[in-house]
Amino acid sequence: MSRAQGATAAGAERSHARALEVAESLGAMGPIEVKRFFGGFGLVQAGVQFAFVIKGTLYLRVDDTTRPDFERLGAAPFSYATRAKAVKVASYYEAPVDALDDPQALRDWATKALASALGARKPARRKPGAKAG
Repeated sequence: MSRAQGATAAGAERSHARALEVAESLGAMGPIEVKRFFGGFGLVQAGVQFAFVIKGTLYLRVDDTTRPDFERLGAAPFSYATRAKAVKVASYYEAPVDALDDPQALRDWATKALASALGARKPARRKPGAKAG
């Protein structure tokens, strides 16, 4: 294994451990699944991903209502670099630092993130010719 592959594997292990730790902290919200998500791990409840951990950092789903709360606290959106440019993903922001030290605050932020994720879901498309219910 090359040095770069070892660093990537260590980062994935750290992200997985962090995601499991967060999921356990959010137990009061109900069952949270930890699923592989690109280079990290997503946190999913009832089939809805509302957060993910990449490189050990927790990112929470935001919407137009909650984004200003994150920005006011100085949280940054998730971003990554491609060969051509840096890409900013404005629908996920770093979890506020205080939330990581306070289980109740983390649940409050995660509950808002889940609501944002639910609000972003597209309605199920009806099949052509299906009758409206």
